[in-house]
Amino acid sequence: MDDSAGLTRIAALSGLLSVAFGAFAAHGMANHLEAQSLLKTGAQYEAIHALAALAALAILKTPRGRILTAWLFLLGSVLFCGSLYALALGAPRITGAITPVGGLLFMAGWASFALNAGRAGGQH
Repeated sequence: MDDSAGLTRIAALSGLLSVAFGAFAAHGMANHLEAQSLLKTGAQYEAIHALAALAALAILKTPRGRILTAWLFLLGSVLFCGSLYALALGAPRITGAITPVGGLLFMAGWASFALNAGRAGGQH
């Protein structure tokens, strides 16, 4: 493994941890999140994971790894960010049950990014 692959793996694992600790901060450390906070959190996570999907598509060498990682990030955005947006706009609180599924998809995306970093590419 060259240095760039190792650094890519570390960066991907750092992204995974940021989602895990962000979820803990939001749920374990706060009693109530206002609509503004929900929208801000959703927008921040969506921006980060949109860029992460683009980075996966640009950096990862195997076609399967690129596609899987990008899809995990983007589906995570739909569920995680979409549920936060819906809650902020008045959706029933049960909508929040979808949010952790999106967070798990984000973490799976970061794990996929880490696992696929440095793998040899095949035909495109």
